[in-house]
Amino acid sequence: MTGEPTTHDTENTAVPADAAEDTGGTGAAGGDRASDGGRPHPGDRLRPGTAVTPLRAGLHLRGRRGSLTLEGSTAVPVVWGLLEEPLRTGGLAGFREGLEPGSAARAATDTLLDRLADHDLLLPAPPAAPHPHPHPDPAVARWIDATAAHPDAAAALLATARAEVLASDPNSPTATAAVRALTAGGVPVTLTPDPDLPPDRILLTVRGTGPDRAVAAGRGGATGYVTAPGSTAQARADAAALEARLTHAAVEPQPRRIPGTFAALLAGAAAHRLLCAAARLPDPATEADDPRLLPGIPTVLLADARPARADHHSWLGPDRIDADRHVRLAPPTGLAEALRRIAALGEHRCGPLPAPLPGDLPQLPVPLATCTPPAPAAGHATTPRTLTGGGPRLDLARLELFCRAAELLLGGTTFTVGADPGHARGRALRHTAARRLATAPHDRPPTDPAHWSGHPQLRHWWTTLTGRLAVPARLEVHRAAPHAHAYRAVVRRTPHEPGPGYGPGPLLGEAVEATPGDAAAFAALAAVTTVTTAAAATPGGAPPPPSGGAAAPLAAAGVPTAAWEDPGWTGGWLADLAGREEALQDTLHRLYGAGPTTTPPAPAPAPAPERDSGLAGLLRSFGFTVLHTPEEAR
Repeated sequence: MTGEPTTHDTENTAVPADAAEDTGGTGAAGGDRASDGGRPHPGDRLRPGTAVTPLRAGLHLRGRRGSLTLEGSTAVPVVWGLLEEPLRTGGLAGFREGLEPGSAARAATDTLLDRLADHDLLLPAPPAAPHPHPHPDPAVARWIDATAAHPDAAAALLATARAEVLASDPNSPTATAAVRALTAGGVPVTLTPDPDLPPDRILLTVRGTGPDRAVAAGRGGATGYVTAPGSTAQARADAAALEARLTHAAVEPQPRRIPGTFAALLAGAAAHRLLCAAARLPDPATEADDPRLLPGIPTVLLADARPARADHHSWLGPDRIDADRHVRLAPPTGLAEALRRIAALGEHRCGPLPAPLPGDLPQLPVPLATCTPPAPAAGHATTPRTLTGGGPRLDLARLELFCRAAELLLGGTTFTVGADPGHARGRALRHTAARRLATAPHDRPPTDPAHWSGHPQLRHWWTTLTGRLAVPARLEVHRAAPHAHAYRAVVRRTPHEPGPGYGPGPLLGEAVEATPGDAAAFAALAAVTTVTTAAAATPGGAPPPPSGGAAAPLAAAGVPTAAWEDPGWTGGWLADLAGREEALQDTLHRLYGAGPTTTPPAPAPAPAPERDSGLAGLLRSFGFTVLHTPEEAR
């Protein structure tokens, strides 16, 4: 092959100068390697179903579990034209023997084969001792070859599997479709009536390949579902929880009968997941490399008939019976990852929490988001409370609003929620400091405005409040303690008739930060949010406790800041705040942390089911931090 490779290689692999360049792709590394320098074994062949598109100077390959683009030379399609037939028919050994060792053609061919193996597009060589394929059905064998890292082992497992379909009505469209799908997968099936199942639910189980596995399929409202593989008890519990949640979230009445095509979709998807679990193949949810799915969290398939749509969602039910349901993700490493988890928890059909979104709220002069947490349980007030909040950016507003909604559902002021331990601790310490400082006597004069009035973020938000929104207001900044690098700023509306006998105006915003300028800027931002939400007919009552720059380390993590981004730019300001956050938390902890008699002893760890139960356990499973008491935040 001739021609220099392109410069956008995504792999740290040395390739010959005359070989094609890998421009990325997806798929797990696969393909067994021989001992001769890691080259694919000469018996390797292309996975069935791999599609190939020649490019002007390269090649694009798409397999069931990955894709690959090779670029760098017009000779790539030519070499592929010679190599494709031996790869598809198992004649690779003879083809390679016909290439002169050390030649450019041999080097280019080996490089191409390496890339195919890296992206799981090659089948490993068969065992040296020939034996008949363990699965006699050619269609099933082709599916296994296209999917399994070790096809012989997967086929052997399916050959010993025995499936059962349980339904309240064995003649229902969903039950009969499930039997057809499992039979087409080469597994013997028994159809069993189960009067305890709801009319629209089926339960599929498989035995003989290790621990019994089961999936459930059904519908809640107009939405169908397929649970993740698990034990029979777990599948039943997940199905019941999903049906309740989907029915509650339904916006249109449930059809009396499941359409035949919709029943076939649900049954086929359930059978597919069960067969993959029986053969120890990757779950179908992982095939699309959906960035919305969270690794480690089980997934459910949700499907709608009108319009026709089906996709997977990360989901954990309230009853976590199986060991793989007691997952605990690591805290998110950045703001984008935290928002991915918020989107999963706030999925509008099956999520237990509301998703903070901008909706139809104005995004100027301050980005706003809103959400409506579900009504409390029976016996309490049943009117849902709509929350609205703002921030320097919409993503920060969404994170803050999610934490407030979770705290409201957990019990209000007795809990503090954060994306990671630092975020939760920063929010909790700011709340405590603001509460203590608000009730402390002001025996010292406010901080001289000369120390904070020049902050560029303050100038922006203060001009917006008093100029654009024409709100008469007063801003004061007080030091938390002598020589302490912590300040509380308060913005109040100026009374219409100030003077003796009139108290201070209503609170519009407050903040606790490490510098007087940061505190003043966040207090002014909070005041703009309060005024803007009231004007948008979404009044939220008194301003929420200050959170300020608690999320700055998350927002700045892994985000480069340009040299010209000073604190006047939001990115530069967040980077500066992130650098001061740890010292601020240490200061607030020293000033308002636990006294010598108020820190409770660390409780003994509860059994896993108890720790994981409830909303707090669910948030922790998704990597969020939940602080139960103020002492826990210290």
